Amino acid sequence: MLLDKPVGLSSNIALQKVRRLFGSRKAGHTGSLDPLASGLLPICLGQATRFSGYLLGAAKGYRVTGRLGERTATGDVEGEVVEHCAWEQLTRVEFVAALAGFRGPIRQVPPMYSALKQGGERLYRKARRGEVVDRPAREVEIYALELESWTPPTFSLDVRCSKGTYIRTLVEDLARAAGSCAHVTALRRYAAGPYESERMYTLEALEALAGEDPERLAAVVLPMDTMVGGLPVIALPAEAAHRLMQGQPLALDHEGEAGLVRVYSPTGFIGLGERGATGELRVKRLLDTCKA
Repeated sequence: MLLDKPVGLSSNIALQKVRRLFGSRKAGHTGSLDPLASGLLPICLGQATRFSGYLLGAAKGYRVTGRLGERTATGDVEGEVVEHCAWEQLTRVEFVAALAGFRGPIRQVPPMYSALKQGGERLYRKARRGEVVDRPAREVEIYALELESWTPPTFSLDVRCSKGTYIRTLVEDLARAAGSCAHVTALRRYAAGPYESERMYTLEALEALAGEDPERLAAVVLPMDTMVGGLPVIALPAEAAHRLMQGQPLALDHEGEAGLVRVYSPTGFIGLGERGATGELRVKRLLDTCKA
């Protein structure tokens, strides 16, 4: 289901609240949002957790608001101001020109206030002790980057990016390239992989549904194959599907590109397969009910 995570709540706490509402023994989310951030947090329930990794690696869409003239320790409004910079000289034209250098593949140094581990410890724990350690730059990709509003010292951006992109770092680096400094004041995720225009539900809305009739919660749950909706489809007759479920590879009688595919039997979605270069189909990940 698609949760509209509120500001001030960690992704894990939001996940546990949803898990309890649905009475699901197993649940997971598909990419953390900081407590400061709001918006789309896909929650996988039950067997959907088997496919959560495919959303973790999916592209994301964000709307972010930044403020020029101040850099903070955390990169956002919650951190202490550690640097003041002039911003009055910066024009909209100059700022828009700086955006061009951040489209496409770029390299980012992860912030100290992040959940990455070094030496078995989260970086943010080190940062809270005042430690600063070297972090190797990582390559990410910015698919689209547009200025949505310009009311200096405040500005807003629309960002489409690959997994692993730190929006706080993007805002800091962009402001630096334009000749100032900045931090994030608001962040909202509106897209993750195939999910963008589908309805999100707040915790309050879910709690209201559960209070009226717990069975109504089922209506907000999307089919789990929507998580991998971008993959090609292979529909198998019952006998072939049964053999695949037994772990037997299948020789397909039609051509297609090698790679992951969604596999369906006459009764519906059964999981993921991998089509080889010669057309052979092998099991990648099946639902529990499909296993021998």
